Amino acid sequence: MYGKITPQIISYLINISGKDHVFTDSENIDKYSQDETEDLSFLPEVVVKPASANEISEILKLANHNLIPVYTRGGGTGLSGGALPVHGGIVLSMERFNKILEIDEYNFQAVVEAGVITQVFQEELEKIGLFYPVDPASRGSCFIGGNVAECSGGPRAAKYGVTRNYILGLEFVTPKGEIIFTGSRTLKNVTGYSLAQLLCGSEGTLGIVTKIVFRVLALPKYKKILLIAYKSVRECISSVSEIYHSGVNPSALEFLTKDAIKAAENQLGKSFPNSDSEAQLLIELDGNNENVIDCDIQTISDTVEKYNAVDIILAEERAKMEELWALRRSVGEAVKSISTYKEEDTVVPRAKLPELLDGIMKVSAKYNIKIISYGHAGDGNLHVNILKENLTDEYWNTNVKSAIKEIFEHTVSLGGTISGEHGIGYTQKEFLPIALSKEEIELSKNIKKTFDPNNILNPGKIFSD
Repeated sequence: MYGKITPQIISYLINISGKDHVFTDSENIDKYSQDETEDLSFLPEVVVKPASANEISEILKLANHNLIPVYTRGGGTGLSGGALPVHGGIVLSMERFNKILEIDEYNFQAVVEAGVITQVFQEELEKIGLFYPVDPASRGSCFIGGNVAECSGGPRAAKYGVTRNYILGLEFVTPKGEIIFTGSRTLKNVTGYSLAQLLCGSEGTLGIVTKIVFRVLALPKYKKILLIAYKSVRECISSVSEIYHSGVNPSALEFLTKDAIKAAENQLGKSFPNSDSEAQLLIELDGNNENVIDCDIQTISDTVEKYNAVDIILAEERAKMEELWALRRSVGEAVKSISTYKEEDTVVPRAKLPELLDGIMKVSAKYNIKIISYGHAGDGNLHVNILKENLTDEYWNTNVKSAIKEIFEHTVSLGGTISGEHGIGYTQKEFLPIALSKEEIELSKNIKKTFDPNNILNPGKIFSD
């Protein structure tokens, strides 16, 4: 049982963060009750916007003493309900943690507060020839701290990895209010357990990250994009593993079905090449030697011929490349706008993608439910969107969970798992036992209890109550 927010607690919160940063009005309560997860909404009792780790520490000490749940909020772009205040309490918004504190171009490091928008961080680095590759679709609005919480990946994870591959250290506040810096600014570090890596992907359940030390890279000098159209979905997805087997390592390799592209066209109000083809691959290549990129393009062209590719478009100019990326980045919102939906985040070893897609199509036929799949084929990560369309509420409510369960069971049978980058959060927690053993879940719960004995930080997530 959790405590309730009282006028006295509101007064304490105002003393900590200031009257202008504590909100109880209906407009703010409603705004912070939802994110990008379907149509879910849970009302918090109060929204607080602290500006320092010390303020967060005081808020958590207050909440822990009074058994009040606290939900850390980033940019509100989550897709698994990971930040939703399912038990009311305090939403703690990180909006004021918006500073890039340091860019060390000689050691290829940057120190960033958790509320910095990912794209802002990337663009500041690019001004001085540096590169942060993690590239979620919501990069224009998502916060770096949210990326850490979900261990975000995005299209370039196929070549460059995910968020945890770039974290050297971080500052976080425990649910008891302790402020801890963990990790270091060295490239090698095996001094004790890696708490920084444990925090990454913990979905805001273990601590509130306030500051991150990232390693960054040199910005590649050259970049080119291919858009390859295919006669069939099967041939398209089957060519992915063969492209890698040819020795090419794209910086991104994205899979789009015709339905996904048509949805994006409707969303953007413009046409895209070969949109009547059954499926397409968007392949980005980057590096410091243009001749090597051109050789890779020829290798890809030769490879996809064997899979009946019907057209290959090469984009070399920045404007054209940005146009093609706009198509890809718009797909998620476009598909969701069609109807009520459920979005799943399956991931398998890359060579298993054809089998994953076959299983998804069988579930679609079995339940007569439309499914649009697209995503990061380069790392085996498909986003599976299950659409209600004209189905009755009764049929949808009766069958959609069974369909999701079968998709997840099939995914795990292929050596995959049920979330690649969206997290388990609120929406997927009932399916966690499909992917993890009882022993793994119990050990994870014990870790949570060690960090948060009163279960006040983001309760109701990851594990079923």
